[in-house]
Amino acid sequence: MFKATSMTISIMGVLMIVATVAILAYLGFQSISSLISTDASSNDANEQLAALQSEYSSLKAQYDTVKAKVQNSGNNQLKQDYNTAELELIKAQSAVTDVSSAISVGKPSDEVNERIKIAQAQIQVAKTSLSGIKSRVG
Repeated sequence: MFKATSMTISIMGVLMIVATVAILAYLGFQSISSLISTDASSNDANEQLAALQSEYSSLKAQYDTVKAKVQNSGNNQLKQDYNTAELELIKAQSAVTDVSSAISVGKPSDEVNERIKIAQAQIQVAKTSLSGIKSRVG
């Protein structure tokens, strides 16, 4: 009887050790998998940020080119409309900076993606505003 009890306790101990190792291995695998996934989404966000920054820089250069034409036009309404359009460009710059900030502090990917969408939309608004000014400058 003692031998059977001893054997049962030994088997239970081995099973508990195996179960503990299995649980720790699973948790380790999940942790590494999550880390890799986060790194991949961070890479994608960084690529999108670079594209946004490039697009903003190009747009800024276009605004600077049009600004000289608007200033030389002497049309006060056009100057006022240009200033309004330039505010949209400043909003776009702020939105791109928000994306950069979210990535650098390690915000969750959902929040970073939302900020990227906002920045893309704001850049589109700035492009539309510039197109309106360009069409009036000639």
